[in-house]
Amino acid sequence: MSDSPAPGVRTRMWRGKTLVAEGFPLDEVSERLADPDALVWVDLCQPDHPALRTLADELCLDRHAVEDAVARSERPKASRHATHTFITTYATRLDRVDRPDRGVLQSRLLLSRVSAFVLPQGIVTVRLSPDFDVDEVVSRWEDNADLLPLGTGTLLHGLLDVVVDGHFETIQQMDDAIESLEDGLFDDRARTREIQERTYRIRKELVELRRVVLPMREVVNAVLRHRTENGHVAELDGWYNDLYDHVLRAAEWTESLRDMVTSIFETNLSLQDARLNTVMKKLTGWAAIIAVPTAVTGWFGQNVAYPGFGKVSGLVASTVIIVGLATCLYLVFRRRSWI
Repeated sequence: MSDSPAPGVRTRMWRGKTLVAEGFPLDEVSERLADPDALVWVDLCQPDHPALRTLADELCLDRHAVEDAVARSERPKASRHATHTFITTYATRLDRVDRPDRGVLQSRLLLSRVSAFVLPQGIVTVRLSPDFDVDEVVSRWEDNADLLPLGTGTLLHGLLDVVVDGHFETIQQMDDAIESLEDGLFDDRARTREIQERTYRIRKELVELRRVVLPMREVVNAVLRHRTENGHVAELDGWYNDLYDHVLRAAEWTESLRDMVTSIFETNLSLQDARLNTVMKKLTGWAAIIAVPTAVTGWFGQNVAYPGFGKVSGLVASTVIIVGLATCLYLVFRRRSWI
């Protein structure tokens, strides 16, 4: 029997509000879970498949749920099995810095897969990458230590609460990015191509975000439906109802951002058409002004006699006609905002 957990493994055990053990090896997990007064947490970060299967066999975890925990393309969900509930969620984070090596249109949204096996006396979390800050979850449990005697529902709530708070932070950052796009729409100095690229990227990020935010309603609903199986007692109802309210707000906020991005995309196209019309009006106005001297000089350039032919008065007359007509056209077009 080993004296400490393997790399990438964290373990904790509470009795009531008190932390009584930490860092114990995996082969002690089943024994500690058998203690009716214990609350056990096991965290596996980037576990190899054989080690996870060994723990799964020891804890009688569903084989399909274990496969889903290490799969790369699972959607957020909660499924009930004979001895446990399996939950899959995605933590989100928005990279604030554009990376030239990733391309200007590359999504900045970073997803971290977090799965959990909720047992009667404990919870096993599986992370496919270390990007998700599990220390924040532990801090959330410690801040609400009075809830620990209520069972595994407390641990599950802390985990989901951190995930949903991360969704809110990501959505807020996207909201700020969309507001900056709106400010640039009516800025004549802004580059149209840059706005198009940023709009397309945000739309792409929102599509990815919606895929992990919207299913959270089903996840929390499933947890609420199986209160007793998940170690959820009545005292936690208020906490889970508040969590569900946050999930709904995140989903609604995401939907509103999608509508805003669509509106920005359409407004940008409309503004481009309006700017093109303005350019065409200006070109047409200047073309009309330029046509005046062309017409006058073309007339006086014919090989026929005309009033003032060969005289200084003819030059003066043509010059006056050119300047007078060009000035009149300029004033008319200027009054109508064509130039």
